[in-house]
Amino acid sequence: MAGSFDFSQFINDSKSTLLSPKDYFSSMAKEGGLVDPIIKAVVYGFISGVIYFIFSLLNLSAFTMFGGGAVAALIGPAIFAIIGLFIGGVIMLIISAICGGNTAFEANARVVAALMVLGPVQALFSFLTSISFYLGLIVSALIALYGLYLTFIALVNALNAKENVAKIVIGILAVLYVLSLYGSFKTYRFAGHMGEQMLEQTEKLSSEQQKALEQLQQLQKSLEKLEQEQKE
Repeated sequence: MAGSFDFSQFINDSKSTLLSPKDYFSSMAKEGGLVDPIIKAVVYGFISGVIYFIFSLLNLSAFTMFGGGAVAALIGPAIFAIIGLFIGGVIMLIISAICGGNTAFEANARVVAALMVLGPVQALFSFLTSISFYLGLIVSALIALYGLYLTFIALVNALNAKENVAKIVIGILAVLYVLSLYGSFKTYRFAGHMGEQMLEQTEKLSSEQQKALEQLQQLQKSLEKLEQEQKE
């Protein structure tokens, strides 16, 4: 398996990870080299990039890309996926160690590669942000929380972590995520409120400037009239 990559198996594994995580992580191969998880991470990253790129062309993304930015949208996620795989593997290893689970880097990296299936899912629903920031935020949060659930399943079934400890660790991570999400929500609302206030002040200032201009015009007319009367 280290010398080739089975795309048919890749598709089946992706479905199993999302729909039958307990079965998948219980039977997941934990050895065989890093080639497979690297390719899997790259494929997930590339798929995410394609989705973001298409949405940007359809103006269904929160941002629009031009020229080199469009190319970066396709290649960037794949590159970051590789980086994320190794960083995520280290983080997963630390979490697994805390929970009394497997501390082999390859096993943890394979778990992270499997969890990256959520990347394309997140990208697929990213268009919701262009419809409603709050709807996009809620859906994104639900996907992220499901990712934490999958992480718990992987810790217990693939990395042989202690279930009770894993529950506590994942629970803490979930609380921290919700708190950070709430902070983002408050920041967005505050920024929106400040924007509305600035707009109102700008409109008020424009109105006052218009009134001042009208008064200057009236004063000019009065001066012209007075000057004309003095000539007469």
